[in-house]
Amino acid sequence: MPSSSLHLYTDSSPNGYKATIALEELALDYQLHHVRIEQGEHRAAEFLRLHPHGRIPVLVDQARDVTLFESAAILLYLAETHGRLIPQDHAGRWETMAWLIFHAASVGPVLGQRVHFEHFDQERYLPAIARYQQLSDAALATLDQRLVGRDWLAADQYTIADIANFGWLHIADVIGMSFDHHRHLCAWYQRVAQRPAVQRGIAIPEIATGP
Repeated sequence: MPSSSLHLYTDSSPNGYKATIALEELALDYQLHHVRIEQGEHRAAEFLRLHPHGRIPVLVDQARDVTLFESAAILLYLAETHGRLIPQDHAGRWETMAWLIFHAASVGPVLGQRVHFEHFDQERYLPAIARYQQLSDAALATLDQRLVGRDWLAADQYTIADIANFGWLHIADVIGMSFDHHRHLCAWYQRVAQRPAVQRGIAIPEIATGP
């Protein structure tokens, strides 16, 4: 497969970081296309042909004629195509899938809503803020409990489940949303953050300074 066949369309965001971290962990060559959300580039006709809902990241694999959106799908594609970051045994594979989907269903969307109501909504609707604070803390408590006596979330190894959950927690850390009271989760976060590929991934295409 030609090294230039992978094209990643992304911005500095929690979902985008999942894709860049995975690509860096796999040491793959790819072409980066910076889609600047603040400038509305995700609504341009050219980008909407790749993802009709106008969200990043999008991965195009020209060699295999595959275009993928949704960060969980991209993580699964990269892991399965290259045989890394997901266990090969049946039980470990599905354990990883469960924690990946837990993130997609219960962590990312909830933290996204919390960031919106706490940092973007000008009306400061307090019931919504309280609701998403409670829901996000419950999700983080679940991750914290899972990590008691474990280094990683699934199958006793670093997988796409860890990458997925790290993406949003990195942004939470950047904007000062503390999760230090979840000590097992906090220790896991530091383990992931120290990986060289992760450090490269969160600097692409730019270092995040806010949500």
